[in-house]
Amino acid sequence: MLNILVMFVTMFALMFLGAEVFLSMGIAAVAYLLLSRNAPLTLIPTSMVNGISASSLLAIPFFILAGEFMNKSGITMRLVKFAQFFIGEWKGGLAYAVTIVNMIVAGVSGSAPADCSAVSSVLLKPMREEGYPDAFSGAINAASATIGPIIPPSIPMVEVSLLTGLSVGKLFLGGFIPGVLMGLSLMAVSFFKVRKMDLPAAPSQEHSLKAFWKLLKYSWLALIAPLIIIIGVISGFVTITEVSILATAYVLFIGVVVYRTIKVKEIFGIFRGTVVFASTIMALFSVASIFAWFIAIEGLGAKLGAYIIAVHLTPLRFLLFANLLFIFLGCIMDAVPAMIIFLPVLLPIALTLGIDPVHFCVIVVVNLMIGLLTPPVGGLLYIEAKLAKVPVDKLIKELIPDIIVLFSVVALITLLPKLVTFVPGLFF
Repeated sequence: MLNILVMFVTMFALMFLGAEVFLSMGIAAVAYLLLSRNAPLTLIPTSMVNGISASSLLAIPFFILAGEFMNKSGITMRLVKFAQFFIGEWKGGLAYAVTIVNMIVAGVSGSAPADCSAVSSVLLKPMREEGYPDAFSGAINAASATIGPIIPPSIPMVEVSLLTGLSVGKLFLGGFIPGVLMGLSLMAVSFFKVRKMDLPAAPSQEHSLKAFWKLLKYSWLALIAPLIIIIGVISGFVTITEVSILATAYVLFIGVVVYRTIKVKEIFGIFRGTVVFASTIMALFSVASIFAWFIAIEGLGAKLGAYIIAVHLTPLRFLLFANLLFIFLGCIMDAVPAMIIFLPVLLPIALTLGIDPVHFCVIVVVNLMIGLLTPPVGGLLYIEAKLAKVPVDKLIKELIPDIIVLFSVVALITLLPKLVTFVPGLFF
């Protein structure tokens, strides 16, 4: 256990000093091997190659790429128009549209930063023009983006599947009801906030059947993009990697051939940006298998499991502990390393206590996605502050009610496992 402790202390110390996460993990792995002498140092490069050899990992860059093409193609704007047909005349209609569009866009990219950038770039300007405070606009855009990795598809769920061997289809569908609950709770917060705002009357819209069909003709290609992914996963006709490639090809075809909003000369730049972003995730997975090997050799999971059994920890108390742990981890580190380091240790304990693995993993992912809104590390916090041109401290203050209701959803799905397991149970 001393060797493992040295490894984790080294890793967190380097992260605190500002080193890249994958580099901190790699150096900590070297420290462990030098101290324990359990294996030669050649284990590290071998494990790094093995860590990124799974073909399923290809789904991650392709979902990111699909999100980039979706934004460039104008699909996001068409989804906004579709949402506004139903809620455009409500007071605060644009605020509700932010959440609804994020829920639809979530069915394509599965990435919170991608959804945040896509929807914010379209809606922040019209929200400012209609008189919404910049802090409020930034907060609802950032908070709604956390839904992206929960409603299927989901890049974090793909990562969980690779780490645990669980069915990615079950994980995807397990996030459906929690994602919808997150969206509804954020819309409830918006409802109470916009009541106090002095907003201009929304322009009247024609709600005839003719107007609806005209709008549907304008946006139907954008609306069926998420269905391609969901049907592909549920049917089992294609793998998750193939689904991600099909989704990317579909969005690219729409943008280049149908809408003609993506120029051929822009494609290389989009590919380059995606490769840079995806490589940061791949670097983490390259060192993940090293940590998995260390944890197995030291028997860390078995020792923790024995301790929990000895102290008679109930399933509910264990879930409470896991929630608090991942809430804390979400504040101090990114989601991927948090899952890589702690999920392989805690999942076997959850299984020992009779907790459904899909239920447990969805809870973990939801906690870590909310962590994207919390300082000091929260990725969405700084992305949105820059996009909305709002000081980070002001944005944090505006986000407090959103974060509270999102954690209320975590409490709800913790106490009611069926909210997670019901939809997967219908198809698997």
